[in-house]
Amino acid sequence: MQTNIIDNKADRLFTVIYSKSDKETIVLLHGGPGFPSDLTEVVNSLKDSFQVITFHQRGTEKSPCASKDYSMEAYLCDLEAIRKFYQIDKFHLWGHSWGGLYAQIYAEKYADNLLSLFLCSPGSGTNTQWKQTEKEVMQLNKSKTTGWQWTKMGMNSFFGMLGSDKAYKRLFKQVMKNYNDGFLPTGTSDNSEDFNLLKAVPINKTRPEIIKYPLLKGLSNPDFKITILYGEQDVYKTSKNFVIDRYPKAKVFIVLNSGHIPWLHNPKDHKDIMDNHYQ
Repeated sequence: MQTNIIDNKADRLFTVIYSKSDKETIVLLHGGPGFPSDLTEVVNSLKDSFQVITFHQRGTEKSPCASKDYSMEAYLCDLEAIRKFYQIDKFHLWGHSWGGLYAQIYAEKYADNLLSLFLCSPGSGTNTQWKQTEKEVMQLNKSKTTGWQWTKMGMNSFFGMLGSDKAYKRLFKQVMKNYNDGFLPTGTSDNSEDFNLLKAVPINKTRPEIIKYPLLKGLSNPDFKITILYGEQDVYKTSKNFVIDRYPKAKVFIVLNSGHIPWLHNPKDHKDIMDNHYQ
């Protein structure tokens, strides 16, 4: 395991590589935006057989974004900067939640760079489709909270939109509790490092960029494998059909006894599906 800071024009990207130069490379995209994760459990499932790269996306604590550019083009440029820094020709791309949407945006523009695409509970789409995704996230969170908890989530969201990192930290701690409710013991997922690296600016500035980005067209006949995976009780409901319809040649899996974080909720089935994809 080695960390590197990659300069991408005015911006910097904190990257981690689990080096295996004789193996194919998998790049992992965490969810968020603005909320980094090292995806340790996913890395541990892959690093013996592949070279694995993770990075904290632009604007998070370890990846400062001096340019203040949160356009989708800037996010794509980050992935290209990482690919070129590590001198990778083609790679496998794995993305979760917002990272799964990020992966789809990259795949549509840079399909020639990919060996495969693995979409784990991916965000459903850009533009109007993102708005439907947000409604489903709100519905799930409201269903998992008491009236007072829901009120506090609203207050923290409001102050987060005004730029408070601490308010968003409180909000996301409740969100993660809601996502893991019924699947993990209380407090299991409370990774304080991830929460401490969360920043309000990328959360606030990325959302409007996703909404104004054109609707994705998808890949009707890609020359690489695509796998789509959702938890049986995922936060995404009908909007997941946008993704499934976008990739008619993809293999689609529903992980039983799982919500939005399948590698924690049902590790065995998640690993079996990944192994099948990457075999």
